[in-house]
Amino acid sequence: MDRRSFLSQFALTATGFTFIGCKGRQVAHILDESDKDMVGSHTAGAETWKPLIDESVGKLLGRQMQTIQTVSHEGAIGVQQPCIKHVCFMGVENKSIEEVGDFKEQIYEHIDSMVNSSEMFRMISRRFVEAGLRESHLAPGDLFIPANQRMFAAVLEQMQQPFDYLLFAKITSGTTSSNKNNYQRDYLLTLEMVNVYDGSYDKESATIRKGYHKSAVGKMLQY
Repeated sequence: MDRRSFLSQFALTATGFTFIGCKGRQVAHILDESDKDMVGSHTAGAETWKPLIDESVGKLLGRQMQTIQTVSHEGAIGVQQPCIKHVCFMGVENKSIEEVGDFKEQIYEHIDSMVNSSEMFRMISRRFVEAGLRESHLAPGDLFIPANQRMFAAVLEQMQQPFDYLLFAKITSGTTSSNKNNYQRDYLLTLEMVNVYDGSYDKESATIRKGYHKSAVGKMLQY
């Protein structure tokens, strides 16, 4: 078979096939408030982090507000409204298998907004918190040592930013594989609120299970 005949036959044969994985164009659209969040195909996204934050923050603050109201009622003479408690948020620690990426900042801001929208709690500005850590030469984990905590509190008081609670957030994950193409990942967001006056703490967490499924790619389909 000469070269021209071979190329002609190959062209006719190729018309009966199409290849998966060819590069295409990318498009986007704005999601309305009524639209559900898109589900990440490879990692956790808005569909995972937002419900975890809403559940864990809501439960933690609800329980704390009930405790504060009870103590204020029992210790008050007559009717007294509980004062606003100030919270020093120490950031989000990622201990999961995934890189959180730009969602780490989103998680921080979402938690910050929820706390500030509550009736009894107000966040210390993040800028003051970061400046206080730099000034005292401490990392968030160092604040569980009483002497370090007092040093940090003194620095923020000099900035006229006294606080009542420390708040820590941590992300963890666990992966269960059924085979090489299918696996489940459990995402856990844990919040820990520490009372700086008596050292007591409250902890709340929320979890979401998510399944990932891989399909074969690069196959040549006949039509």
